[in-house]
Amino acid sequence: MSPTTTPLPTAPSGAAMGAEELARYARQLSLPGIGLAGQAKLRAASVLVIGAGGLGSPAALYLAAAGVGRLGIADPDAVELSNLHRQLLHTTGRVGQPKVESAREAIGALNPHVRVETHAWAVDAWNAERLVAQYDLVLDGSDNFPTRYAVSDACVLQGKPYVYGSVQRFDGQLSFFGAPGGPCYRCLFREPPPAGAIPSCAEAGVFGVMPGLVGTLQASEALKWITGAGEPLTGRLLLIDVLRMQFRTIEVRRDPDCPSCGTRTITAPVAYDVACAPPEPPAMLAESTPAEVRALLASRDDVFLLDVREPHEHAIAHIDGATLMPLRTIPSRVDEIPRDRTVVVYCHHGMRSRMAGEFLVDQGVREVVNLSGGIDAWSVEVDPSLPRY
Repeated sequence: MSPTTTPLPTAPSGAAMGAEELARYARQLSLPGIGLAGQAKLRAASVLVIGAGGLGSPAALYLAAAGVGRLGIADPDAVELSNLHRQLLHTTGRVGQPKVESAREAIGALNPHVRVETHAWAVDAWNAERLVAQYDLVLDGSDNFPTRYAVSDACVLQGKPYVYGSVQRFDGQLSFFGAPGGPCYRCLFREPPPAGAIPSCAEAGVFGVMPGLVGTLQASEALKWITGAGEPLTGRLLLIDVLRMQFRTIEVRRDPDCPSCGTRTITAPVAYDVACAPPEPPAMLAESTPAEVRALLASRDDVFLLDVREPHEHAIAHIDGATLMPLRTIPSRVDEIPRDRTVVVYCHHGMRSRMAGEFLVDQGVREVVNLSGGIDAWSVEVDPSLPRY
């Protein structure tokens, strides 16, 4: 497999555009650096969009609208109601539908000239190279570290450029990796963070327009590379703080000791699925399902129910009888938690409560139980009257 970057796509011979396409792309064709030649490159190009979620939604729509000829969409999930405040590929009527099929439907309605290829599975170390090899460029909209590192390794091994983006809460990051002489993702982040160190979007939340902004910028980087217009974000990491509306860039140099693009000691994508999985709870921290916690609450009156979410989350939905104590406040309020009672801890999906439970065990609380799946699972399995968010 060649370590060189795949060249820009070229239009196939005899690929003249008809009147409908000329009208569709008229405002784009008039741009210097695009024109008919650039539009032909877009038509000949293929882009793999990994993730049909917050980042992949705007990216796929803008790539399709611009006339990229072949789009691959990879995502194993189905559309959920909680996706819709940020994942604009999907609609209320398509809740429960596989995301890749929802994406195909949306893109087909937007631009019938685009060929959509769907891959309804998770991208990982075992399939990343094979998938990446089929496309000119990869746009990474994934939301987990095993996939990001597998994509990075596969793109380096295949010589494919890729556009990186990530979001959390009100912040975002963006860069273009894989250009000749430029860095790769591992030059910036050599190894994934420890398990549980960074909360997921489900735990931390995300401002709905944030992935829209970053995903659109990812599409812009892809379109620039395909057409040759402007300069890619190579060697720079764009940091976005939407609350303060600040954009700044930091330099990212290629690391000659990078095991992926430097020393090339990585000869196949590394599987981090085990390393990045949430850690098993310590022996003294019990994990209980919503049904088990319901039975515990019904059978005993010495249970202390602890909600470690934020006040605005508690206001949306909470389990009756719970004491609200946000995770960040527990170290200073730990004396308020009884040590001679069973403490059941819950949050939104179970990660923050696990961290709180481990802390309480370390502080000597006799019996601590983490509600697996958090209040979201409770509302599904025990009390459907509680709103999900």
